[in-house]
Amino acid sequence: MLGGVENHSLPRTAAFFDLDKTVIAKSSALTFSKSFYQGGLINKRAVLRTAYAQFVFLAGRADHEQMERMREYLSELCRGWNVQQVREIVAETLHQHIDPIIYDEAASLIEEHHAAGRDVVIVSTSGAEVVEPIGRLLGADRVVATRMAVEDGAFTGEIEYYAYGPTKAEAIRQLSESEGYDLAGSYAYSDSVTDLPMLESVGHPHAVNPDRALRREALARDWPVLSFNRPVRLKQRLSSLPRPSASALVGVAIGAAAVTAGLLWLAGRRRDSTPTPVRIARL
Repeated sequence: MLGGVENHSLPRTAAFFDLDKTVIAKSSALTFSKSFYQGGLINKRAVLRTAYAQFVFLAGRADHEQMERMREYLSELCRGWNVQQVREIVAETLHQHIDPIIYDEAASLIEEHHAAGRDVVIVSTSGAEVVEPIGRLLGADRVVATRMAVEDGAFTGEIEYYAYGPTKAEAIRQLSESEGYDLAGSYAYSDSVTDLPMLESVGHPHAVNPDRALRREALARDWPVLSFNRPVRLKQRLSSLPRPSASALVGVAIGAAAVTAGLLWLAGRRRDSTPTPVRIARL
């Protein structure tokens, strides 16, 4: 257990969660590939390729070059997709794809952090229009996620903001300044060594289902290593989580303007190192 309710005279604290393989058992964006196929956005070959990417992701076997090639492929794949159509597909299939893969342990942790008076922030490389509805349904307070550029109602294939590696840590630092979070008293959870900067940003880092490199780091630094292995249907948790407001339901309905950016969990470092503003959604 995380302890009792915090003394509100003390600095505010937060719990920062990666999403894929930390809160849910798969890649949140790649999970929608079959729905994109049924909606005519991708062909069978692309479905197979994204299925393979999901396998590589779950197995933790993608090296930097593989991830970079896949990022370039997926960026080109989504170029020209109609944003409204993507929104509708995600809205219609969100529960179907996401409900069965929420980790019960993660949902319980979110409840415990809220009970202790901490804000819950999802920090994910997946697309904002996928992550934000999931965050609302989980009861998260804020979301940091990748955003894809849109022009004339279609994806351009370019990235406006990429929530990956050091960028996540920068988002956390900006949040600590704007919201008054005491990072020394805050928590963070992730499965990937690419999130090492995020974990290092807080006083209570946790490795969840870690890849080999993160496991080594966690053991060397004496960080807790957690094993989440009990997926539960999201709807079964809703009775004990804060009920989504009407605006939250609208957020689900507007779906995924940046869902394809979420496919870019496979990406390596951004080639363009020019700093970009952090995009934070208050839920």
